Amino acid sequence: MADLMEIIKGRRSIRRYEEREIPEHALNKILEAVRWAPSWANTQCWEAIVVEDSVIKQKLQETLSAGNPSTKAIGEAPAVIALCGMLQSSGYKKGQATTKLGDWFMFDIGIATQNLCLAAHHLNLGTVIVGLFDHNKAKEILDVPDGYEVVTLIPVGYPAREGEAPARREIEEFVHHDTF
Repeated sequence: MADLMEIIKGRRSIRRYEEREIPEHALNKILEAVRWAPSWANTQCWEAIVVEDSVIKQKLQETLSAGNPSTKAIGEAPAVIALCGMLQSSGYKKGQATTKLGDWFMFDIGIATQNLCLAAHHLNLGTVIVGLFDHNKAKEILDVPDGYEVVTLIPVGYPAREGEAPARREIEEFVHHDTF
């Protein structure tokens, strides 16, 4: 089994994919990683839509802004997983937001997204997290009901090529002790 830090350090945003299907067992392992993501009060506020239909993927491509480097990835990847968040669930108690920041679904979907991407990388699959798109159009295309929002589109497939790690700040550049 690969070392967790190797998996974390090795994951890259992949925007080019081989023309190769993802085995169902691999897709299920990725979705199992989403299933086990932690969430506020175990609300599990996510819904995942696995898009493999080329017509729907083409429509989703059209929701990305001109020049978005992930546009081709949406159409080229064998699968695109749309992660949606249930509104007014995470971060709520008795129908009221319980934190200064209100709805917590974005945080929980972020954790689920990270689990998904790390599990995919562990299975030698590539992903890229796409957040810059017309969310309302994507919601319509994917027939997402009221009370939910499409948060991210994640193309998944076998990488056509691997990228290099971008520069990272050193720990002492972002860690503070006791006060900021």
